Amino acid sequence: MPLPHDPGPHWGEVGIHGLHRQREWDDLQTVEAAGLVGDELWFVALADGRTILEEGEDDPGPLVAAVGIEPPYRAHAVRRAAPVWVVAASRIEVVELTDDPGGNVLELAWNGAERTVRIDGTPTLAGIPELERRGASRHATFVVTAARLDGNLWDVAVAPL
Repeated sequence: MPLPHDPGPHWGEVGIHGLHRQREWDDLQTVEAAGLVGDELWFVALADGRTILEEGEDDPGPLVAAVGIEPPYRAHAVRRAAPVWVVAASRIEVVELTDDPGGNVLELAWNGAERTVRIDGTPTLAGIPELERRGASRHATFVVTAARLDGNLWDVAVAPL
């Protein structure tokens, strides 16, 4: 005979763990921007005032002005109801590499004894000195990931290994 259903709290179940979710966005704004095409935009705002449209069909200029953090940042804008948009932005670190390593995604790791580099997922013996210096200036062992934004501008993240 099956046991009756227990409606009581089950604190050990998945989803109840006591850890808060990491903040995904550094700024969130609602803005009226009439005339924009589409329902969603992804863009990067650079410190020099330029914007790079990563996904979408229109100029994000009216949305850039609404963001409450200083560039550089990556933003995601979603139309809620014409002409209302919600714009969420996260700070990013932008680096200009003097020597183009090729590819669009870079991964560089240093474990204290060995360096590994991948360009678009393919292992290579090539080095990327600017990214190595950036990682070494912050951590003894590290991983640096970089995604090409435009030309020689890269969105870079450094994390301890």
